[in-house]
Amino acid sequence: MSAPPAPAVRLPAPMPRIRSALDKLVSFRQSEPARSPEGRFFPLAANESPYEPAPAVVRAIHEAALGVNRYPDHTCADLISEISARFAVPEDTVAVGCGSVGVTQMLLEAVAEPGTEVLYAWRSFEAYPILTRLSGAARVEVPLKDGVHDLDAMAAAVTDRTRLIFVCNPNNPTGTVLHRSALETFLDRVPADCLVVLDEAYIEYVRDDEAADGLTLLPGRPNVVVLRTFSKAYGLAGLRIGFAVGHPAVADALRKACLPFSVNGLAQAAAIAALREREALRARVENTVAERERVHRTLTGQGWDVTPSSANFLWLGLGERTGDFAGHCASAGVALRSFAGEGVRVSVGSPADNDAFLAAAASFRPKRG
Repeated sequence: MSAPPAPAVRLPAPMPRIRSALDKLVSFRQSEPARSPEGRFFPLAANESPYEPAPAVVRAIHEAALGVNRYPDHTCADLISEISARFAVPEDTVAVGCGSVGVTQMLLEAVAEPGTEVLYAWRSFEAYPILTRLSGAARVEVPLKDGVHDLDAMAAAVTDRTRLIFVCNPNNPTGTVLHRSALETFLDRVPADCLVVLDEAYIEYVRDDEAADGLTLLPGRPNVVVLRTFSKAYGLAGLRIGFAVGHPAVADALRKACLPFSVNGLAQAAAIAALREREALRARVENTVAERERVHRTLTGQGWDVTPSSANFLWLGLGERTGDFAGHCASAGVALRSFAGEGVRVSVGSPADNDAFLAAAASFRPKRG
């Protein structure tokens, strides 16, 4: 009787080929949830508005929900018309996307490619390096100077390969703001064929009279784009909607780079309603600004070195104490954004959220040895 055949050797199945650009990519991460021993949670990690949408916005969402069996308007025509009227900009200069991050990706898809460079300050918004690597362009990171964009160093870093420059103003995570005169000087030094993106996600919270408003810098500068969002002051973070304003040719390129139907109908309806609720926006922003100043004063009184902020968050440069401080706050149920070895960014939330953070900060005792 013949021997049974030897079992077939199973070779490892070949894996799909993945882009090498992903090998060194660190994905965006949300802060870990934090709970106090009593189960309390104070969300101060994501720079969200602590306020629920205004009633008119909620009604608009409810009405739009009845039509979710239909595709949304890919052109966002009604919303663009509302943005045009609200900010006094021509409709053909506006492009809408899935949050300011979505518009950022559209910008990179429109101008960046392998062999080119994207320039930005560092540390700044965490999405810049992620999306730049995905675009195939090389990253050029210019260190902040005392927590502020070093515009001279950034201008000096521009080469003939630079296609796009991000200027986050106010800067995330430091909250620092650039003045108009300095930004104008910088823009005058940038080559006309290089796109400069003024990322103004936190512009509503600025109270510095000398700070730049990007929309006023657009005339005569076709290489400048202003990026804004409904996620922060307007309180629509969960619906993901943002927009850019720039030269018509640039706005048209962004619309071509937009993923079809990526701005859903609920988001469009909510953004239109939010733009019309000016008094609700003003009141909520003023409350946040007042809380920002209160938290800043209290922290300073506790002995902390806090960077003056023009946004809805504060930056504490803690260096080696960062991990200990973040862990201490987490044990009290306070979630904040931690950057290892650098510092923490803490959002300005409700008075109760802020009080919980201040109590945690006051009781912090760094580990020794």
